[in-house]
Amino acid sequence: MSEKKGEIMRELAGKTAFVTGGASGIGLALGRAFAQAGMKVMLADVEADALAAAVKSLASFGPVVRGVTCDVADPASVGRAAEASYAAFGHVHVVCNNAGVAGGSGIDDISLDTWRWVLDVNLMGVLHGIHAFLPHIRAHGEGGHIVNTASMAGLQSGLGFSPYATSKFAVVAMSEGLAMQLKPLGIGVTVLCPGFVRTRISGSGRNRPERYGPARAPDPASAAGRLAAESARLQQAGLDPAYIAAQTLTAIREDELYVFSHPEMHDEVKERFAAIVTAMDKAAAR
Repeated sequence: MSEKKGEIMRELAGKTAFVTGGASGIGLALGRAFAQAGMKVMLADVEADALAAAVKSLASFGPVVRGVTCDVADPASVGRAAEASYAAFGHVHVVCNNAGVAGGSGIDDISLDTWRWVLDVNLMGVLHGIHAFLPHIRAHGEGGHIVNTASMAGLQSGLGFSPYATSKFAVVAMSEGLAMQLKPLGIGVTVLCPGFVRTRISGSGRNRPERYGPARAPDPASAAGRLAAESARLQQAGLDPAYIAAQTLTAIREDELYVFSHPEMHDEVKERFAAIVTAMDKAAAR
C-alpha cells in the first residue's frame, strides 16, 4: 500500500501543534500564535512551574492549550510528551523543535560537559522530536510541518569556537536534508534562523542538569566573558518573539524553508560564502 501524501498546511485552524521550549520566549510566542490561529496546542518544557504559568497565560483560549513537562535531551521524555499529545488532541500536525540553551566554551576553557549539554539539547533535542513525531505525521496522512529553531549563528562563525554555533550549523543542515526528503511526501520543513530576540536563553544555565556538571561563568575580563556580556545585552534589545512567531506561521502556510528575521546580517553570511567560493575557485585553478 502506498503512503498517503499530506498537504501543505495552509489552513491551520483545527490542527494540532506541539512546541518544545514552550514556557517562554519564542516557544511561548509560537504557542500563542498557533492558538490565535485556531489550533490546539501542546506546550512542552523542562521547567514545570514556568510551563504551568505559560499555559495559564493562554487560558483565554480554553482547553485547547495544554502543557507537558519534557526534557528534549532525553528521547524517552520526548516520546512520553508525544503520547500525551496524541491522548489529548489526537493527531499532531505541526511540530516545533524549539528548545535550546546557550553555553560558552571558547579556546581558553574547553568544557566537554558544556559541549555535551548544548549538543544534547540543541541538536539531539531536535532529532528526538523528529524521531518521535515524524512516523505519526506520515501515518495519519493529513499533512504536516516540522519547524526547527536554529539561529543566524548556524550560518556564520562570529561566535568563534562555540558549542552553540556548532549545534545551530547542524540544525540548519539537518533541516535542509529533511526538507529534501519530506517534500515528495507533502510534509513541510522550516528552519528558524533569527538574530537577537528577547528570550531567556542567556540564563539557560538555570536548567542545566547535574549530569553535565556545574555551570561555570566565564571570566568577565576574558574574550569569552566579553562576548557573553555583549550577546546578553543585544538579546535584551532584540526583537519581540511574537515577530518570529508571525514569520513562522507565514512560512508554514507558504511552505518556506528558511525564516530570517535580521536581514541586516546579510553581509556576515555573504562574507562566509564568499570565502568558500574563493577557496573553491583556487582549488579549481590548481
